[in-house]
Amino acid sequence: MRLDTINQFSIVLASQSPRREKLLSDMGLKFKIHPSNIDEEIHTGVPFDKLAEYFAQRKAEDVAQYYIHNTIVIGCDTTVLLDNELLEKPQNREEAIDMLKLLSGKTHKVISAICVIHKHKTLVYSDTAKVSFDRLREEEINYYIDTYAPFDKAGGYGIQEWIGYIGINHIEGSFYTVMGLPTHLLWNVLKQAVENGF
Repeated sequence: MRLDTINQFSIVLASQSPRREKLLSDMGLKFKIHPSNIDEEIHTGVPFDKLAEYFAQRKAEDVAQYYIHNTIVIGCDTTVLLDNELLEKPQNREEAIDMLKLLSGKTHKVISAICVIHKHKTLVYSDTAKVSFDRLREEEINYYIDTYAPFDKAGGYGIQEWIGYIGINHIEGSFYTVMGLPTHLLWNVLKQAVENGF
């Protein structure tokens, strides 16, 4: 499908993540940003491996109510799981350091989900990647945290930043899923929305 066909539609990204904004832009999409007001702390009873889908849908639904039916609204969320335990966004320097110490020398899962709402129809998908870290030295962790302040990132790191260059030795899955947006899934869902109305 031609890119200009999708760009005839009004697209809204229900996120203020600069990484997702850049990825959408790099895909050639034209869109506006309307962050949701969903409280990500409230997820009682949702299994950790379904949490990204849950929040992606809640964010998209929260924003879609403000737009007419021919608008395409995209909600996104990312979770990091280590040994089936959830690593959320660190609240401070100490938490960020502790998270990277936990990830050091281990393999963890990153689950990124998208929800696309168009004409009262909703599609939710997620993609999982496995990320393996070398053993990180304390001075490497401290330098990264103090230089990049990754407090807005699940798991306390960004794969596209310094720590990814020096610390990640293997990825099984999509790099962009780890960044926070499974771009290949999004493109396929947008094609469905435009060509088939889902």
